[in-house]
Amino acid sequence: MSVVVAPPKARLAWLDALRGVGALAVLGEHLFPWVLPWLRPYWFNLGIYGVLVFFLVSGYIVPTSLERRGDVGGFWVGRVFRLYPLYLAVAALVLVMAWWMPVREAVPRDGSAVAGHVTMLLDVVGVGGVADTMWTLSYEMVFYLLVTGLFLAGAHRRSGAIAVLFGVAAVGWGLLVVSSPVTGAWLAYGSAVGFFVGLACVISGRFRHTAAYGLALGALGLLFLGGRIPWFGVTVLAVMFAGTAVHRWERGEGALWPVLVTGVLVAIVPVWARQQVGWWAEPKVWITTVVLAGASFGVAMAVRHRRVPRVLVWLGLISYSLYLVHHPLLRLFVEITGDLRWSAVHVQVGLAVVFTAAILGASWLSYRFVEKPAQEWGRRVKGYVS
Repeated sequence: MSVVVAPPKARLAWLDALRGVGALAVLGEHLFPWVLPWLRPYWFNLGIYGVLVFFLVSGYIVPTSLERRGDVGGFWVGRVFRLYPLYLAVAALVLVMAWWMPVREAVPRDGSAVAGHVTMLLDVVGVGGVADTMWTLSYEMVFYLLVTGLFLAGAHRRSGAIAVLFGVAAVGWGLLVVSSPVTGAWLAYGSAVGFFVGLACVISGRFRHTAAYGLALGALGLLFLGGRIPWFGVTVLAVMFAGTAVHRWERGEGALWPVLVTGVLVAIVPVWARQQVGWWAEPKVWITTVVLAGASFGVAMAVRHRRVPRVLVWLGLISYSLYLVHHPLLRLFVEITGDLRWSAVHVQVGLAVVFTAAILGASWLSYRFVEKPAQEWGRRVKGYVS
């Protein structure tokens, strides 16, 4: 396998490799049941494994991009241009395909769907995404809002303690809550108004601190009260802040024990959780999945100064495109070929290879012609905001 050596400015190539692994895992979680059902593992969940790896990587790297420059407005401009162009393009693709394949039933047929999508707060306002994988962006957005508030309050370096607090809260919330305490379309509408007014203030600098604190508190409220699976949402934030705490430990700014404590808390959350959500949250499956995700991150970090496989770095580069694009394309392919679950093995394997190659090609194209130009535009806009 060809490899690349990570020079100083590419010293985080191991994170790209982890993103590539996470994206492939999520692709496998959706590909196997439809095309290669006999290959799908049930002793852990590939999809949850992949998103936990993504969350650890985000927790590790995203706060440092804010802290390195200390430019809150520039940080948010970068996030907007990083996430929204491809996200909106995929949403448009799904809507265009709707003449042939109906939009998912989880998507409301009213204005709340629009409100939920424009903020990306889908999962914490009870709105299903037009693409199945969009739900994770809800927790990325909550994390960004919390990190911004913490940074402006000067509390951003307490990542270890925050991770443990979220871990404890997740266990407690799992014991107390059986469903979302607050529901209704008004969540999507109200959060959209607050989100855009608050974000405008944060980016422009007018009433920045007040707006950032309000957004952070609102995000916390949605996380605990509006989330589709409340204990899971709180657990995700524990994972992300654990990733941040690892980075602080690496830089000599904190201890490692909060990360270990958080890991234990995250692993035991569904053991006593009252809300039953599926086989992936069964204790043995969940604990195995959490351990594998944590171990993958730990191993990658331990060998971060070694050579990184070029293919994994490339997959990491296109991982956001791969993550968002693959599910709509898989639905389209299976719609064309028909149900493959009982087809001959050689047919399943052959089509799985064709599907994967097509999805990787489409992901590279969307990176090249949507993601990359949008990021370049974002850099230019940041020059005007900063």
